[in-house]
Amino acid sequence: MKTKTIVAMLAACAAIVPANAQQKQRLDIEMPKLEIVGTPVPIVLKNLDSVEPKETFLLVPKGTALLSRNKPVISSDKLPILGELVQVTDGDKDASEGYEVELAPGVQWVQIDLQKTAEIYGLAIWHFHRQKRAYKGVIVQISDDAEFKTGVSTVFNADVDNLAKQGAGSDKAYIETNNGKLISVNGVKGRYVRLYSAGNTSNPGNHYVEVEVYGK
Repeated sequence: MKTKTIVAMLAACAAIVPANAQQKQRLDIEMPKLEIVGTPVPIVLKNLDSVEPKETFLLVPKGTALLSRNKPVISSDKLPILGELVQVTDGDKDASEGYEVELAPGVQWVQIDLQKTAEIYGLAIWHFHRQKRAYKGVIVQISDDAEFKTGVSTVFNADVDNLAKQGAGSDKAYIETNNGKLISVNGVKGRYVRLYSAGNTSNPGNHYVEVEVYGK
């Protein structure tokens, strides 16, 4: 086969690959130190991924940045049991007591307002990592509607029992560690990010240490 023909074929193949796929680069996420205390409680969930999250980076398009730092946060629980909602985006991921927000038992959500529409390429979530456990019914949604009634994109759904009435999910529940949970997102546009949970395998509470949203 002639050289010119080969070059033309390679160029044609490159042309059909989405532009953002060609520009993906590694974005390393700053992880908090490991700090485990207390007596472990058995982690039992029918959709549990027994492999602990180990990823410490996201593959994202060039120019992707942290968008959520110090952005406003609201919640379905108007008065958290512990902490303040500002802690969800304050950048402090420490596992020590007092660094987490605790919401009431049952299905609850927190919602981050990025304050403008963005293309979202990834999230990093730390519910609680002072003890290994798994949170139930975890869902992550993105929308331009603050009430999440229209234009809702679900980018993660481990709510296998449909506890939040958002549709049963097929994603795996996961064990909480200091590596949190990294979720890749394919440029979904939205201003608001909402995260659901419904208690955990250690107690009925819903906790958040930090949530980071990456995009541009």
